[in-house]
Amino acid sequence: MTVELLPYSADSPLGITFERPESHTVGSYERELAVCRRVENRLRKALVRNRALLRQKDELIQNERLLSRESDHRLLNGLQMIVALLSLQSRASANSEAASQLAAAANRVAMIERVHRHLHCLDGEQTVDFKQFIEELGRDFSKFLSSNESAEQVLVAEGVEIKLPSVIAIPLGFIVSESITNAAKYGNGRIAVELEPNPGRGYALSVSNDGPGLPEGFDPATCKGLGMRIIRSLIKQIGAELRIGRGTNNQGARFTVQFS
Repeated sequence: MTVELLPYSADSPLGITFERPESHTVGSYERELAVCRRVENRLRKALVRNRALLRQKDELIQNERLLSRESDHRLLNGLQMIVALLSLQSRASANSEAASQLAAAANRVAMIERVHRHLHCLDGEQTVDFKQFIEELGRDFSKFLSSNESAEQVLVAEGVEIKLPSVIAIPLGFIVSESITNAAKYGNGRIAVELEPNPGRGYALSVSNDGPGLPEGFDPATCKGLGMRIIRSLIKQIGAELRIGRGTNNQGARFTVQFS
């Protein structure tokens, strides 16, 4: 006994075309059906394995997130401990120069801890409302400045509304932190943080201060200070450009990061 089948063709709009009938025996049909069933079984087993692998992957991702949060928590606690120890050692030191250096180190670590705390709130976020970020950071710095001997210094942070990818916003946050630290250290009076459009080049983020300007011939590329080295490294990381000039009313210094 023979059965005539109409072969399947993917060339037809409906996936079926009529061609010259071919003769198939019942036995050959049964063999083809057996092959199809074996293929189906292999596909089902592969699907089960893939589902199991996906579950394992999801579990690994969740574990990594938990470890990341735990690591961040321990980092913040560690930074707070370092600040406390440096401050304690600074007060206990009989050498005024050593005490000053220890206090400066404590202040810098404290600001890093504040920036990390702000960034910790952005976990899982793809974009950052950067105006809100720098305003909150500015408020933290203002409290910090008012609690130190530099009480005459004030900080103003303002900017345009912009959402930045986290991979850009996080390095910019550290750049702002280091720039404000330097501005507070070498300047006096008003410290301004501004974010504004930069026609043709994206945006410009600047930190400026009042007081004495930069030394003649100052070159950030050759500056060996830790803060400046950190800023240069972060600027390179995000493919930005650093511009240096005078502050408001041609007073003090202004550091501007141009980025797109």
